Amino acid sequence: MTDKPTPAQQAFGKVAPGLAQYSDDVLFGDVWQRPGLSPRDRSLITVASLIAMYRINELPFHLKRALENGVTRDELGEVITHMAFYAGWPTASSAVAIAQRVYDEVGG
Repeated sequence: MTDKPTPAQQAFGKVAPGLAQYSDDVLFGDVWQRPGLSPRDRSLITVASLIAMYRINELPFHLKRALENGVTRDELGEVITHMAFYAGWPTASSAVAIAQRVYDEVGG
């Protein structure tokens, strides 16, 4: 067992510890572990959803997670391009800027 706080605990723990617990236990503990879709596929779906809903606060975390789950930068670029036609050009443009910041942060 580690004492390092989870990303959910870091993001929500002080203000909404219940939300942090549900995020850890249900969202990432149950939903993300369900059979039927790989973590990689779930990441693609999540990134596309966050772009479409313009959830710019959550997008960096999930772009990093997508990379960790085996989604390539080229594939993320295709998701962003595809979403431009369904969620709008400005939304995709914002996603490009966020992705670039994430890439700079993780290296490359």
